[in-house]
Amino acid sequence: MAQHGKRYLDAAKRLDHEQLYSPGEAVELVKSLAAARFDETVELAVRLGVDPRRAEQIVRGSLSLPAGTGKSVRVAVFAAGEQAAEARAAGADVVGADDLVVRIEREGFLEFDVAIATPDLMAQVGRLGRILGPRGLMPNPRTGTVTTDVARTISEYRSGRVEYRTDRVGNIHVPVGKVSFSANALLDNFRAVLDELQRVKPAAAKGRYIRSVTLSSTMGPGVRVDPNRIRITDEELALTA
Repeated sequence: MAQHGKRYLDAAKRLDHEQLYSPGEAVELVKSLAAARFDETVELAVRLGVDPRRAEQIVRGSLSLPAGTGKSVRVAVFAAGEQAAEARAAGADVVGADDLVVRIEREGFLEFDVAIATPDLMAQVGRLGRILGPRGLMPNPRTGTVTTDVARTISEYRSGRVEYRTDRVGNIHVPVGKVSFSANALLDNFRAVLDELQRVKPAAAKGRYIRSVTLSSTMGPGVRVDPNRIRITDEELALTA
């Protein structure tokens, strides 16, 4: 059983764990319950009515958060020639081809948050599947990280593009900003993620699709959002402005 610190336990006492809140109420609660000495990340967790054991029901992709993530993203790019030069000019933290593959294989270099690759290098990058795959770092066409337009992709990830994928029990976890964000910014990001998940709903998914929704900060308790109220109205956005 997980052991929680005093701040978490104090925050948990101030929360009704049985109540389902509106998105606006949940955002305000998460912000008020965050007590760490650093700017905590706000994470959205969504339980989907899918069977991730079936390939056609795996929900995976990426989206740009309108208010960004508030996080500095380290980008590695597998590219050669002109595209490598383009990646360096766009501000990639590390750029390489075979040499970067070897560095990761032999030295265990993993000091990056996103890996982007050009299609011509995927044969070499494929060797890193066992290393990058479990860490969610493997370039993939479905998330837009296998591309010829490396400059645009670098810019998107630096400005707030995030990836999502169902875990083995059908949960999606996506960061939607920082506690220091305004409530309005967090709601904008919240709405963007839920709209995206609805957009990519698998045709094979049966029954209730959005099973549960929870918002929490890095060190805070989870606040349950009413799945029947996840459509944020303009009035609710105005109230949090």
